[in-house]
Amino acid sequence: MLEKKIVDLLQEQVNLEWYSAYFYLDIYGYYADKNLDGFANWFYVQVQEERDHAMMFVHYLLANGNKLALQDIKASSVHFDAFGEPLQAAFQHELAVTKSIHKIYEKAQEVKDFRTQQFLDWFVKEQGEEEKNIEDLVKKYALFGKDERGLYLLNTELASRAYAAPAPNV
Repeated sequence: MLEKKIVDLLQEQVNLEWYSAYFYLDIYGYYADKNLDGFANWFYVQVQEERDHAMMFVHYLLANGNKLALQDIKASSVHFDAFGEPLQAAFQHELAVTKSIHKIYEKAQEVKDFRTQQFLDWFVKEQGEEEKNIEDLVKKYALFGKDERGLYLLNTELASRAYAAPAPNV
């Protein structure tokens, strides 16, 4: 059985991961509305990944004898005026998710919950990849996205991103 504080933090993370899926779904809709199907595809893959992350936390909680306590998922309320703004917002969001996972990890270290630390190791690595991926996209957009041909080519590149389910680590 996990300590209550760890369980509470994990429950919050479930909510944050579902919010992340909503947030990226909102960005997906923004780019789809602008006929940037490659950008839309990139964020649709993000929606799927965040859903999987949420379910990994759910499975971990349940596998360790805890009840699931779902919380309301706040609706995303973002508004964008330019194509690059969602990319910056996504980068800031990934930094916040990383901070949340680190908070759980620190608490698990404090109470010597090695099982939870081991579970979170995958997410620590994943967040490093998430931050790098979106930061690279922000940089590519800054270099090429303001030129119509560059935007077209970047959009074409992003259309090739494919979803791959993570290996369970529960």
